[in-house]
Amino acid sequence: MTHWQAGWSRQAPTPQDKVVGVAGTEIIKPPAGWLLDLPEARSMQADRDEPVYVGRQQGREVYVMELDPARVGQGYRRVTLREALLGSPQAPAEMLSMAFQVKQWRLDNRYCGRCGEPTGEHPLERARWCERCQIPWYPRLAPCVIVVIRKGEQVLLARSSRATSGYYSLIAGFVEPGETVEAAVAREVREETGFEVTNIRYHSSQPWPFPHQLMLGFFADYAGGDMVLQADELADAGWFYPGERPPIPPATTISGALIRAMEAEIRG
Repeated sequence: MTHWQAGWSRQAPTPQDKVVGVAGTEIIKPPAGWLLDLPEARSMQADRDEPVYVGRQQGREVYVMELDPARVGQGYRRVTLREALLGSPQAPAEMLSMAFQVKQWRLDNRYCGRCGEPTGEHPLERARWCERCQIPWYPRLAPCVIVVIRKGEQVLLARSSRATSGYYSLIAGFVEPGETVEAAVAREVREETGFEVTNIRYHSSQPWPFPHQLMLGFFADYAGGDMVLQADELADAGWFYPGERPPIPPATTISGALIRAMEAEIRG
């Protein structure tokens, strides 16, 4: 599934439009693909919920809609967003991520966070609007950095103290207010491992809607220091040669993609 274009519109849906159907924290997946026809989704629609525009897919307008699990017929699968992103390489990750985050943002901002009055639709952009305070409430987005560090022909891999998958991944963390992303990379590495890094350079990004992160991926080079792990963050870490490493996340994740990209650079 290609040609996804995120967007905003207040236009009403038509029967030809498509829907990402969600029920709580799950996607309602049809027998083929990931999108429902609008009439199909209407037949399973949750009470008092209306379609919300999220973009265009292959020339069709796409909306997100809350569905009633009791109205979902046979042949449909209930898939968590994490299962879709990690276990289904063909899943339209950006579209599903956006649909879920827009849906959650609207749920979280039904009332103004300042005065408590109900919010409405902003007439010109994707925002909830408080008429009393005259302020918009935009979708929440938390920037995070994630970095693959090279030391000679090896890369640093770490296992989270909270992980249950057994994967070894990368150093990552949230960007603090007033902090550059490069400074965040250096700080997170220092806090979690005791290492200093240099030659920090941007590689790629990925939305990570658990619940609203934007992962910013970097390469960096080891510059010094002895390993001192932050126990509440990391259970283990080490330097590994390509081909001699422990299991890592799939290539559909930014951590897996960064590790593979650095290994390719090392191999030349």
